Amino acid sequence: MQERLREEFNIPRLKIGYNRVFGYFIEVSRGQSDKVPEAFERKQTLVNCERYITPELKEYEQKVLSAEERIFEIERELFLTIRSHLAAYAPQILVVAHAAAELDATASLAEISRRREWARPEFTEDDVIEIIEGRHPVVEEILGDRAFVPNDTNLSGDEGQILIITGPNMSGKSTYLRQVAQIVLLAQIGCFVPAQKCRLCPVDRIFTRVGAMDNIARGQSTFLVEMIETANILNNSTNRSLVLLDEIGRGTSTYDGLSIAWAVSEFLHENPYHRAKTIFATHYHELTELANIYPRLRNFQVAVRERGDMVHFLHKIVPGGCDDSYGIYVAKLAGVPEKVVGRAKSVLFALESGDTLNRESIIRIGRHKGKSIAAEGVQISLFEPENHPIVQQLRDMNTDRMTPLEALDAIARWKKKWVR
Repeated sequence: MQERLREEFNIPRLKIGYNRVFGYFIEVSRGQSDKVPEAFERKQTLVNCERYITPELKEYEQKVLSAEERIFEIERELFLTIRSHLAAYAPQILVVAHAAAELDATASLAEISRRREWARPEFTEDDVIEIIEGRHPVVEEILGDRAFVPNDTNLSGDEGQILIITGPNMSGKSTYLRQVAQIVLLAQIGCFVPAQKCRLCPVDRIFTRVGAMDNIARGQSTFLVEMIETANILNNSTNRSLVLLDEIGRGTSTYDGLSIAWAVSEFLHENPYHRAKTIFATHYHELTELANIYPRLRNFQVAVRERGDMVHFLHKIVPGGCDDSYGIYVAKLAGVPEKVVGRAKSVLFALESGDTLNRESIIRIGRHKGKSIAAEGVQISLFEPENHPIVQQLRDMNTDRMTPLEALDAIARWKKKWVR
């Protein structure tokens, strides 16, 4: 219509536009408005142009605007017709859907098993869970080309029923617990497993007490939630269960937490109806003494290599107990101020020397002001937690709008605060 009107009235710049207020309109520049025929009805006058409507254009507008509504009507009619037709075949469609879902899941498990060279598990009537060079499937996938450190697991109802795992924070204890659970679960759903070899008896349930959380809406603290989950494990586990415990008792006082962890370990070992195969990761190093009392309890630790003040986590589970959690070292990695780290080292040295924290001992420790151990420069790791104050300040900065002087001022503040 636009092209036809341009040719018919010799108005090359005539155009047809649309807005929500006036609908469709014919727009002609002021310089060519003298060519507009009388049949055009002026609708709006602007600075540089005039806008008109015609009966033909309004008729076209009605068709266009009603077309969308009609499209929706036709679409709904078609949808209802198809739905009514397919409803008669609902049972067959569900069968196909279930088959497709099962095929999709099976193909996915087969693909990851082939690509990652997983092993076929062997089921046995012996009361054991033996995993050779087991790996965490998710962490391994995330690491990519970086090698995941595999670990063995040997649980037995007759010998190694309970494994006490000690070791530093961030060394891989929780990852180890989770990988054992995932390997057992994958095996029992019929999948190959991320290990060199796996031999196990079927378990009836996998119980876990891993992670910390609370339920504020129900008035439940982190410790209460932890105890509720622990109670569920102790009341419902059987000799055929797998139990994974991660730092039970950490939400209360040290002696309370240690006492609860000790009693839970004894219960799982001694109760004839709840002797579940158990892996217990803990920072209560006193629990390693249980291995001297109970025959089916074994101590393991996550290997660490120390070089001067540097600590390297090897992520390898080896026999024996660990007597250091390296918490202060981890605090330093997280970006805790060096003054606080130095002070913590002084207090730790005093406590390990047998001092009681009375007023006199606190003052004596305070004289060192955290300098009893040489302060080291803070190094921000590329692979450790990224919550160092400097990193956070960099995130908050709008570097696109900073002047060179403001940038230099920020660097000067950091140097004054963090560099000794």
